[in-house]
Amino acid sequence: MSNSHSALLTEADELLRPECECWAEGFCFVAGVDEVGRGPLAGPVVAAAVVFPRGVPWPWVNDSKQMSAEARHAARDAVAALPGVQYGIGVASVEEIDQLNILNATHLAMRRAVEKLSQVDFILVDGRPVKGLPYPSRAIVKGDAKSASIAAASVIAKVYRDEWMVRLDAEYPGYGFAEHKGYGTEQHLRALKRLGVTPEHRRSFRPVREILEPPPEQPLLFE
Repeated sequence: MSNSHSALLTEADELLRPECECWAEGFCFVAGVDEVGRGPLAGPVVAAAVVFPRGVPWPWVNDSKQMSAEARHAARDAVAALPGVQYGIGVASVEEIDQLNILNATHLAMRRAVEKLSQVDFILVDGRPVKGLPYPSRAIVKGDAKSASIAAASVIAKVYRDEWMVRLDAEYPGYGFAEHKGYGTEQHLRALKRLGVTPEHRRSFRPVREILEPPPEQPLLFE
């Protein structure tokens, strides 16, 4: 299949196998769910859920990590423009990440994304099983490369979070949020040490915590 966002997916495509299996089991509205932003030191974790309409060709999608920013934006627009598509976005804030831990905050963002959908009866989720989802679900390891709806969710979540981090870059200049999107790059760590911790940094993450509470200096045992 062409790696172009103008290509289309039909039920014969391998990327639709998980959805086709669900349809064969009698489910009608199959949501793909994925998240972005578990690893960064700053910014929220964002999840998206996508239900494609059955019986019409879908826009070509792929794991968002394998796409350029331009291709992600084009794919996001193509998914959003598809008649009958449903998609929802769920966000867990920095405060929730610090209170709940990143895994529980990620699951909260996923539930919020699914709850934005008007019709869903089954969920395909990327990675490991997620407790507390409001509908039956199936976890697919590396699902963003195996399921079209999960791949579409990864694209929507990635574009949404990247745009969020660009806005934070304007609010907190000097940290480079627009470039590294909050990940712990050398540039980001240098800025953290120079400028300090912002309200958008995850205080429960070690590099941030060590700036707020530096470990005590070890005494010299030998001169």
